[in-house]
Amino acid sequence: MSVLEVKDLGINFGGLRAVDQFNLTIDENQLYGLIGPNGAGKTTIFNLLTGVYAPTDGVIELNGAKLNRKMPSTIAKLGVARTFQNIRLFKDLTVLENVKIGMHNQVRYSLFQGIFRTPAYWQDENFMEKEAMKLLEVFKLHTFAHTKASSLPYGKQRELEIARALATNPKLLLLDEPAAGMNPQETQELMDTIRKVRSQFKISILLIEHDMKLVMGICEKITVLNYGTVLACGTPEEIQKNKQVIKAYLGD
Repeated sequence: MSVLEVKDLGINFGGLRAVDQFNLTIDENQLYGLIGPNGAGKTTIFNLLTGVYAPTDGVIELNGAKLNRKMPSTIAKLGVARTFQNIRLFKDLTVLENVKIGMHNQVRYSLFQGIFRTPAYWQDENFMEKEAMKLLEVFKLHTFAHTKASSLPYGKQRELEIARALATNPKLLLLDEPAAGMNPQETQELMDTIRKVRSQFKISILLIEHDMKLVMGICEKITVLNYGTVLACGTPEEIQKNKQVIKAYLGD
C-alpha cells in the first residue's frame, strides 16, 4: 500500500520550468532515494511535498489525502516531516528542548493553561519530556539532553535534526542530504541509524543524497532527476547499469 502518490507534478518560476511531469510512488515502510546532479530540482520537490512551494500542476497525496496548497504546518500534522541540507537547529536551546519543539503538533493544553501553568500544562509537558528522552535514547543522545545543540559534534547535530523530525510523529520522513559534511565513519553510522529508524518507527523514508555508497547501500528504489524531469527509476542495481544515468550523473 502506498503512503505517497505524486502524479504529473510541475512548477514554474516565471519562465523557468523547474520540475516537469514528476511522478513518484512510495510504499509503506519503504526506503526511497532521489538523486541527480546539482540543480536537478531535488530540493524543489521536497519544498513542493512540504508546502513551501505550491505546485503549478499535478497532485500530491499522502495516504489518499490531497496535500496541494496546504500550509506546511498542516502537512506536518498530516504526517510529513523533513530535515534540511543545511542544519537548522535551535542552537541556543538544549538538545532536549529541540526535540520537544518537534512535538508542538501534539500539545493539548490551551494558551491560558500554558500561561498559568495548570495541571493540564504540567501533564502534557511531562509526557513530552518522557517521549523526547525516548527518542534521544534511540540516537544515543540522551546523555547530551541538557547540552546546548551548538555544542554537539557535527554528526550528532545531524542526528538531532532527524530526532526532532521524528518527534512530529510522521508517516513519511524526508531527509535532504543527511550525510553532507560527514566523514566515512559518520556516514556509516548514519546508514545504520536510518535503517534503525525505518525499522523501529515503521515509517517510509525519502532521501536526497550525493553519497552514492549510502544511496546504493540502503535504498530499495531510486529515482534519478535531471533538469527537473525523471531520467530513470528502478532498483539500485538497475540505476547503476543505466547508461543514461551513467552519462548524466554517475560519470562515464
